[in-house]
Amino acid sequence: MDASLSDKSTNVRASSAPGVVRAAFATAAAIAPSFAAYAGERLFLRPPRRQPSPRERAALAAGEPFVVASGKERLRGWRFGEGPTVLLVHGWGGRGGQLAPLIPPLVTAGCAVVAFDAPAHGASTGRLASGIAFAEAIAAVAARVEARAALGHSMGAAGLGWALASGLALDAAVMLCPPRSVGGYFRQFCDALALPPPVEDAIRGRLRRRYGVAPEEFDLCRRAGESATPLLVVHDRDDREVPWTDGAAVARAWPGATLSTTSGLGHRGLLRDASVGASIASFVRAHLARCDCGRFAAGGSAGAGRACAQCALERELFDRSSRWAKAGDGSA
Repeated sequence: MDASLSDKSTNVRASSAPGVVRAAFATAAAIAPSFAAYAGERLFLRPPRRQPSPRERAALAAGEPFVVASGKERLRGWRFGEGPTVLLVHGWGGRGGQLAPLIPPLVTAGCAVVAFDAPAHGASTGRLASGIAFAEAIAAVAARVEARAALGHSMGAAGLGWALASGLALDAAVMLCPPRSVGGYFRQFCDALALPPPVEDAIRGRLRRRYGVAPEEFDLCRRAGESATPLLVVHDRDDREVPWTDGAAVARAWPGATLSTTSGLGHRGLLRDASVGASIASFVRAHLARCDCGRFAAGGSAGAGRACAQCALERELFDRSSRWAKAGDGSA
């Protein structure tokens, strides 16, 4: 399969597929349209799986490894530092190690950081993925590590937005280069393969049955009002893979969101830029819930007026009336 088709990184970059591929789909559409729809669906959902670079391996080796189940898949993750947990989510065809440059500024800000490989990516299991699969994986990992904030890049940002709209509670969220919808990329995919309308409709139907939504219905702007999580959107005007207008649209639709625009960094340069990393760490730190004493709050649901671990312990040890009340409640 041509690399330009399998390397979507949230979009189909080629304007057309090789003639032999288009011919194969045209033949299948004529004599076995259901098979053409099956093959098209799997091609659309199958990300490229690349090995991490030596630099990424070295960065991940410094973390504490763990495994989380998400549906039928097992997701590999790594934890760094101590403090309230910030979850990092890579994009389509990416790996957790790609976000390693963002770990030091967050750890320095007093946070723990968790990176993981999404389903069908990196060292995690699976062969197929989607924005919905990303969102489900984000929710599963966030629950396991008690994430207080999360950052997503590209498709990881889209999955994060969908998870938030579906009920994921966080103190803060950051989206880097978020695509507002999957619909446009599905359109490019169908055009690249020159799929006839009946086969395109059949693929769309298969995707809706699999995930509950069609590609055009996976739209962050339509669901933005379903989450009040403070959001920072960072997008580069020179992004050639996800247009800046997508990030701007998400920021406009999301209640109270902040849009930060960069130039000259492109789609992936954002991940390695020190000033971007510093602004992300500052935003997350400013929005993490704090105890009355000023320290970061510990555990619990976002926005619940939580106490820090030390104050909670002191309250348990020294507030005798509180302990008696608990004892009384338990004996009733």
